[in-house]
Amino acid sequence: QVQLVESGGGLVQAGGSLRTSCAASGRTFSTYTMGWFRQAPGKEREFVAAIRWSGSVTYYADSVKGRFTISRDNTKNTMYLQMNSLKPEDTAVYYCAAGYVSYPRRSQEYDYWGQGTQVTVSS
Repeated sequence: QVQLVESGGGLVQAGGSLRTSCAASGRTFSTYTMGWFRQAPGKEREFVAAIRWSGSVTYYADSVKGRFTISRDNTKNTMYLQMNSLKPEDTAVYYCAAGYVSYPRRSQEYDYWGQGTQVTVSS
């Protein structure tokens, strides 16, 4: 069993930066693929980024590529999402997820989810 807790969300102006974190409990964190998803009001949850257990393979949605960077520190059981050049359309609740996944862009593949952290980008 894995418990995930996100933090680091907040309010930022367009063009600014934020870093969200996802702290995991459990000794198996380092074996999981980890992902970030987001959900804006009235919209479906969408894939943002994912990272394989070693940290050497990452995936990004086209909408965030070049602006967001996903990383993880397996010694701290923590995953990060560095968000730069933020846009109002990045406003959403950001969720982290963990699982043994074949297709990291598919939310259905993940077994564990955090409660989410709100990111709001003002124009």
